[in-house]
Amino acid sequence: MAEVEKEIKPSDDSTDDSEEEESEEEPKLKYERLANGVTEILQKDAASCMTVHDKFLALGTHFGKVYLLDVQGNVTQKFEISSVKINQISLDEGGEHVGICSEDGKVQVFGLYTREGFHEHFDCPVKVVALHPQFSRSNNKQFVTGGNKLLLYERNWLNRWKMVTLHEGEGTITKVKWRANLIAWSNAVGVKIYDISTKQRITNVLRDNTSLRPDMYPCSLCWKDSATLIIGWGTSVKICAVKERDPTELRDLPSRYVEIVSAFDTEFYICGLAPLADQLVVLYYVKENADQMEEEIRARPRLDIVQPLPEVCEEISSDALTVRHFQQNECRDYCLEHSEGEPLFYIISPKDIVVAKERDQDDHIDWLLDKKKYESSVSHYLVISLVQGYVSSVHKGDYDAAARKCQKVLGKNMELWENEVYRFKTIGQLKAISQYLPRGDLRLRPAIYEMILHEFLKSDFEGFAMLIREWPGELYNNMTIVQAVNDHLKKDPANHTLLTTLAELYTYDQRYDKALEIYLRLRHKDVYQLIHKHNLFSSIEDKIVLLMDFDKEKAVDMLLDNEDKISYLHKLFKRDHHKGQKYHERQISLYAEYDRPNLLPFLRESTHCPLEKALEICQQRNFVEETVFLLSRMGNCRRALQMVMEELGDVDKAIEFAKDQDDAELWEDLISYSIDKPPFITGLLNNIGTHVDPILLICHIKEGMEIPNLRDSLVKILQDYNLQVRPCHIGMCLGTQNA
Repeated sequence: MAEVEKEIKPSDDSTDDSEEEESEEEPKLKYERLANGVTEILQKDAASCMTVHDKFLALGTHFGKVYLLDVQGNVTQKFEISSVKINQISLDEGGEHVGICSEDGKVQVFGLYTREGFHEHFDCPVKVVALHPQFSRSNNKQFVTGGNKLLLYERNWLNRWKMVTLHEGEGTITKVKWRANLIAWSNAVGVKIYDISTKQRITNVLRDNTSLRPDMYPCSLCWKDSATLIIGWGTSVKICAVKERDPTELRDLPSRYVEIVSAFDTEFYICGLAPLADQLVVLYYVKENADQMEEEIRARPRLDIVQPLPEVCEEISSDALTVRHFQQNECRDYCLEHSEGEPLFYIISPKDIVVAKERDQDDHIDWLLDKKKYESSVSHYLVISLVQGYVSSVHKGDYDAAARKCQKVLGKNMELWENEVYRFKTIGQLKAISQYLPRGDLRLRPAIYEMILHEFLKSDFEGFAMLIREWPGELYNNMTIVQAVNDHLKKDPANHTLLTTLAELYTYDQRYDKALEIYLRLRHKDVYQLIHKHNLFSSIEDKIVLLMDFDKEKAVDMLLDNEDKISYLHKLFKRDHHKGQKYHERQISLYAEYDRPNLLPFLRESTHCPLEKALEICQQRNFVEETVFLLSRMGNCRRALQMVMEELGDVDKAIEFAKDQDDAELWEDLISYSIDKPPFITGLLNNIGTHVDPILLICHIKEGMEIPNLRDSLVKILQDYNLQVRPCHIGMCLGTQNA
């Protein structure tokens, strides 16, 4: 990454000497410009948004592209999403799934290793998208989008995407941040927080500075942790703590509430916030009065560290940054993103991305020497010299001995370890220290391990392969290294060592199909072990000839031993639903016997399978969900609903089924079945209001029946649907005991 200086030492814009003020305060942060692939991208395009993961970055542009980058700014993947501006990118915590929205209304949610997912095109711009932090888990397939309303999408038990409107009617949704079970979003009125676990909105923090246009001076949101939301808007900052309400106070109130623990105003306009321990990093947009002129000019953005207090903040440090084309930028053109894993702060603007990080011990010594504070610098240097006693080995040229001593001398101090790695790089001896790097409880930043792998890849393929086998794959960004290996293979496509290593990288990344292709191409002895170990029988239908040619005896044995796992019919069906229609009846039995997870999708998609035969097979095996689907498809929805209620005993699924069918008689059946089951009645009261008049259910409730949370359910009905029901009317239906 290229170096970028603060205002006192501008890097690419000239300033007067009067601006270069000597400061006795030591800086807290140092700055670098994100370069490499980013430089080329921003020469032709402009950054519109960026999201930071511990292992990689995701950059969106004004021309509708999304780039995945390593921490050095190198491009590892590129997606052509739209022809217009990407508004937001969201990643789950594991960095396995991505959500993208654009100005032309496109929304895409997909896995980075498979494009299967959600693809929709709305008729209005979609400004924000946020995935459930644990989206990779099957029970957390949820995400929200925001344009003129906030929509929640979730995949239900029937594998369909269901949409629920969480909020609308207060203008465009401009920001959204999801942390644990809490979703925070902003619109023209203020900031709301929604608890996904209780399905309750728990606060509304009104916007200050209402004279400022929210599209020009947008809200900044960030979660410090799972219970602390930081809001910046205009020149106002509020720190909100989400707290649990005392159970004795609950009654009709949400189980959580929000307390503003700090609120203060700032001198400049806020365009980004990030936590730094108990302090805040704030990115400011600055306008200044021009000399002898009335109009204002756009100045360099500032990055400050402040200490929040209840009603004010204390400035710890303040840096003015020379960002490319800052003279043309507005407040809405900047944003600040940060890494959860380490204190790295990314200042994003249309034509420049700058990374801020905390200064280390070497920076401290350099500053002391620069300020001629020799006494202090010597004392610090002596302390460090005790830790770095291995230097004599370096002077003698015994780099391996020096590297070996690092393990004892540096211990578990990550900062010192990383400093020494860079020193070894300076003297061209990265290979010497590679085998001694921490790889257990203490781990350095992924960029350190990637730097060493790149060094080996330049000149020592065997050494590179050895490190890949010895180092745990989570030490580095796998996609970055895969891309580097592929780049080398373009020059030497038959290199056996690199191809084998690439197969190992793909295997670690669970991209088994690609690993299998390489092993077959190399006629590698591990190909059969790979197939068995990772159950890749569904991936070899079109590779049988290659396997037979490689080792006929092993291939025949494998096929005979696993005839139930090699799904030719399944492959044919996925390619064309009609070509193998005469086998569909047979496929039902095969799926039921050997591959039940694919049975329900097959029944949904096939138009040729005999429904009666399928129903018989599913009933024999007591496959409830498949039987429910077949009964509803055959028109016997009442029996299907009865199975959901009796076999599954799940009121939520029963309600969902009734909603899907939209049949008044089914709702009557559901009410009749539920009337003697208090938990079912509670579920119905909380969910049927938009489909059936709740009074019909209330009037059927027997006098004296104890129903869990009845008061809360009735209050919810009145609040959500504004039913004009007199208390006496409810009392007449329920009886005085329940009323």
